[in-house]
Amino acid sequence: MDHVVKVLKANFITHDVKSFVVEKPKGFSYIPGQATEISINHPEWKSELRPFTFTSLTDSNYLEFMIKIYKDRNGVTNELGKINAGDELILHDVFGTINYKGPGIFIAAGSGITPFISIFRELYKMNQLRGNRLIYVNKTSEDVIMGNELHKMLKNDFVNFYTRENVVGFTGRRIDRNFLIENIVNFSQNFYVCGPEDFVTTVKKILLDLGATAEAIVFEE
Repeated sequence: MDHVVKVLKANFITHDVKSFVVEKPKGFSYIPGQATEISINHPEWKSELRPFTFTSLTDSNYLEFMIKIYKDRNGVTNELGKINAGDELILHDVFGTINYKGPGIFIAAGSGITPFISIFRELYKMNQLRGNRLIYVNKTSEDVIMGNELHKMLKNDFVNFYTRENVVGFTGRRIDRNFLIENIVNFSQNFYVCGPEDFVTTVKKILLDLGATAEAIVFEE
């Protein structure tokens, strides 16, 4: 069922990621980690659906999305970059295979952090976040989404990596087999992986090679 919702707040939280807070339809529900397809309520864009993850707490009286805006492409996200409070979006079906199965290691790249944000917020609220660890990879420190909040929730279990810049005290490198061996002690636990398709494929393959079981790897299928 489709829902037309009003945008209550829209603002950039990094140089290219915008947060949208929208009305929550009566009786609307989702599981942390899930997504919905969104389109813009405008004749030209109505039928252009794109998937975005909920980042709000499930019991909030609003819905929130954090969306990466690609200004160089003349597409939906570029158009979303121009959307402000008072505009309308259309929410379509809720879907998604990323949900929490118990403590483990979360590995995210870029805006692949978004399904994990709602999971972490929910666990933090219930005081059940202990035992989880986040490895978060970005090109530069400017690309980190909600870094302060993630740090507040996860403390020392939040590991930041940058692939493009040498920030003092941080490592500039790619995630490869050696990286995972150095940063993960136990491969017989749950793993949650999200990011660009090739990133997810690579990380999954390495985890399986290092002894993780296919059932224990959660990703968007």
